[in-house]
Amino acid sequence: MDNLAQFNPIVATFLATLFTYIMTTIGAASVFLFRTVNRKLLDLMLGFAGGVMIAASFWSLLAPAIEMSKGGSLPLWFPSAVGFLAGAGFLFLLDRIMPHLHLFLSVESAEGLKTTWSKTTLLILAITLHNIPEGLAVGVAFGAASLGVPEASPASAVALAIGLGLQNLPEGLAVSGPLRAAGLSPKHSFFLGQLSGLVEPLAGILGALAVIRVIPILPYAMSFAAGAMIFVVIEEVIPESQQTGKSDLATIGLITGFVVMMILDVALS
Repeated sequence: MDNLAQFNPIVATFLATLFTYIMTTIGAASVFLFRTVNRKLLDLMLGFAGGVMIAASFWSLLAPAIEMSKGGSLPLWFPSAVGFLAGAGFLFLLDRIMPHLHLFLSVESAEGLKTTWSKTTLLILAITLHNIPEGLAVGVAFGAASLGVPEASPASAVALAIGLGLQNLPEGLAVSGPLRAAGLSPKHSFFLGQLSGLVEPLAGILGALAVIRVIPILPYAMSFAAGAMIFVVIEEVIPESQQTGKSDLATIGLITGFVVMMILDVALS
């Protein structure tokens, strides 16, 4: 697996984010089997997605970024703290600007700039917002691995891609399921559901390019991706998973997702 370091990081990032996109597509394809989404199952899967993202933010991004900062002229915590805050701030601005709608809410509850866009479009944009930091994280991880940085191995980048791919299953379902329940055809619901995952390859390639072109920003870039993902988890994933007021399944899903991602990162690194 370490031979991945010999690959073009852009190609490796594209293949990895293509995998995460395919997992979104598989989740969206569930509309061909079920007309309605089992809310308990969706809460469990959204919790799982949140757990994966939290674990990936630490083991795959923040911890390596802190290690990379050792021996520098700045305090050890500085690059990671600055990058993390910048990533969270970036998503905060996107959240305020990009029109989007959280799951199971009325169109009047849409966030971001006011528009006359349809509920379908706003739902897709909400999941797209989720996918931007995931793509960035994969791109930064593969870009770092291609540079031969000891703290960022190709195996760790692969583990990150696998973990984020697994949590993309509920994201595809989270878009296509409600659309199917609202009366759209299975084909239309599937098309719109998978569409939300297309941003990941683009964000991933941008992340990889930034890292390999400007090597000193590496710990900042990794922490930036971590901060962006944690913002999404706190702002969107966890609240959506607990809207019914029955948080047990969502909590179990989150803990399970955290452990799965931790195992993947430790076992494959």
